[in-house]
Amino acid sequence: MIFITAKFHVLPESADTWPDTTREFTHATRGEPGCLWFDWSRSTEDPTVYVLVEAFRDDEAGLAHVTSDHFTKARSTLPPHLIRTPEIVNVTVSQQGWSLLGEMAVPVRD
Repeated sequence: MIFITAKFHVLPESADTWPDTTREFTHATRGEPGCLWFDWSRSTEDPTVYVLVEAFRDDEAGLAHVTSDHFTKARSTLPPHLIRTPEIVNVTVSQQGWSLLGEMAVPVRD
């Protein structure tokens, strides 16, 4: 699986509306057959920072994503709302989904 984390520094005047600005792109990406997840979080320390955690099944799914119409559109519609180019961590891992965090195991609840 391809696992990606991207950090977006959003202009202060766009920060509160960023979820609406990215809604169409997010919805379309989540609908891609090879998308495993695509989730935004907002920093609790800096309200202009959003982090995107995304995963795609394999290289083929990643390529389909970056060549999709909605990705092409996002490349022109999202940057005007950003302070600078997003930062990214992109790795390929052998697993195909989430693993349990054993160090914080929660007992089975009734």
